[in-house]
Formats: sequence, C-alpha cells, structure tokens
Amino acid sequence: MTAVSEHIGSRAQPRVVGEHRWPMALAVVVVIVLTSLLPNGVLLGPGWLVPLGEGLLLVVLIVKDPGRIDRSSQLLRGISIALVSVLLVTALGFTARLISELITGGSTTDSAGALLLAGNAVWVSNNIAFALLYWELDSGGSAARAHRMRPRGDFAFPQQLNPLPGWENWRPRFVDYLYLGFTNATAFSPTDAMPLAPWTKMTMLVQSLVSLTILGLIVARAVNVLT
Repeated sequence: MTAVSEHIGSRAQPRVVGEHRWPMALAVVVVIVLTSLLPNGVLLGPGWLVPLGEGLLLVVLIVKDPGRIDRSSQLLRGISIALVSVLLVTALGFTARLISELITGGSTTDSAGALLLAGNAVWVSNNIAFALLYWELDSGGSAARAHRMRPRGDFAFPQQLNPLPGWENWRPRFVDYLYLGFTNATAFSPTDAMPLAPWTKMTMLVQSLVSLTILGLIVARAVNVLT
C-alpha cells in the first residue's frame, strides 16, 4: 500500500524542466553588440570595459549551468543578479549621458543619423535590461519557477489569470518578460502581464519614464536637426 501511495505521489509531481539558457544569453549578446555601436560621448569609460565585464559574467553562467536553467544555486543566482545589475546600471548610465548630450549639445546630437542610432541602441538596451530584471526577480528567478518554489508570483500573466485546458502547468519564460519589457516601454502601461508586487509597479514606472524621456528628446532633437 505504501509503495502504491509513493508511486501515485511521484506521478503527481511534475518533472522539473528548466527553460533554455540561450534566449537570455542571446539578449545579453545583443546588448553587448549595441554597446559597441555607441559613440564615445555616450559611453561610460573605455568602450571595451563594459562589454568585457558583461561577457565574462555571461560566460561564467553558461559554463556553470549550460543548457537548461534548473539548478537552484545561490552562487548562480548571485552571478545572474550581478550580470543583470551591470546591464541595468550601464543602460541607465548610457541614458543619462545621452540626455546630457541632447541638453548641452555634442557631436552625437549634431547628426540626425548618429543621434537616431545612439538613441535606438540605448532604448533597446534599456528594454532588454528591464526585461532581464523582471525575469530574474519574479518568483525568485527562473530556477525557482522551474521548481515551483514560490506559489505566488510578482506578475500575473494571462495564462495564469485565465487557465485554459493544457495550460495548467504553464510558467513564464524569458520571452514573456522580453515582451513585457518592450510593451511597457511603448505603451507606458501594462499591456500583457499585470504587476502585483510593489517593486514591479515601481520598476515598470521607472522604465516607462526612461522610455518616454528617450523617445521624446530624441524625436524632438532629430526633427530639429533635419529641419
């Protein structure tokens, strides 16, 4: 009887299958490439320094936990949080430098083409960095979501609000947070997932303000240069 109960209990537990590492890694690589395209007036320090640090942290993550993200490790989570923090801080730093160039004037703002290139690179980098932040912090991170360690999430996705047949065991992956980050930056409000925790609401508020500032100033300056 005990063996039967254990067998039934083991069948009731879903198999832990973590999400693939490569979508998150590809997003980091995109940010590194965009950073290399930024003009000197927007960069923070030597042009190679930030991409090198981001690349090294990414390589460590891939080596320590390749394939699928299913290892619940404080070390791996610390490295991942460090990578996301570097991406976010540098993206916000690029934003501040770009705004300073727009206000005070500089070589970046004299050409509409250079301005649009730098502005788009900074805007996309911000959105990816915020998406990675949502992905890393929601419900304790990807590994914790795979193991279902936290029953309550910080975001409510449509699949969780209206569970349909076949979606009972659904959990968000990086692409869902990437979509969340870009829609929040363009609509300036929740369009897909609803923020539930205070930190999600404040973070989405900051992202919307950053996006609105970048788009507004760049468009205004580009039109002024072209005319």
